[in-house]
Amino acid sequence: MLTGNQQEPSISGNGEKLAVIIDQQGRSTVQLRNLRSGGRIPLRHLYRHQPHTSPSLSWNGRYLAIITQQGNRRLAVIEDLLTGQIHRLPLRAERQPISLKISPDARKIAFELINQGKWQVEIFDLTKILEPDLPSGITRTTRPLIRDE
Repeated sequence: MLTGNQQEPSISGNGEKLAVIIDQQGRSTVQLRNLRSGGRIPLRHLYRHQPHTSPSLSWNGRYLAIITQQGNRRLAVIEDLLTGQIHRLPLRAERQPISLKISPDARKIAFELINQGKWQVEIFDLTKILEPDLPSGITRTTRPLIRDE
């Protein structure tokens, strides 16, 4: 069991990683944990812009999507824990992300946004930005076996 003041939990599809928002020196900060070992997983880029909200993990926890702040602007970003890359998602200035959820395979992301004073949900395709994060044993080229009977 994890202790301390934690909010907005997101668990990877395989159940091995957990992202939570913690209070760190008065700022909401994402923390990523390996549930097998109990240890923290370092994040290379997300410590720069805080506060953090709405963490979301892909199937194996390769991708961590989150809303962060840069000045007065809220940004949606995805950190690739395998390559160390950070991906800033292109949202026009009038669209302010409130929450997000990445699909388990990391092919799509859904946003709750405020756009010119109206709340809306939008879905973005990530296939040109990210590689799929599929369950073990499944590759991009794996297809279901269909038998003629």
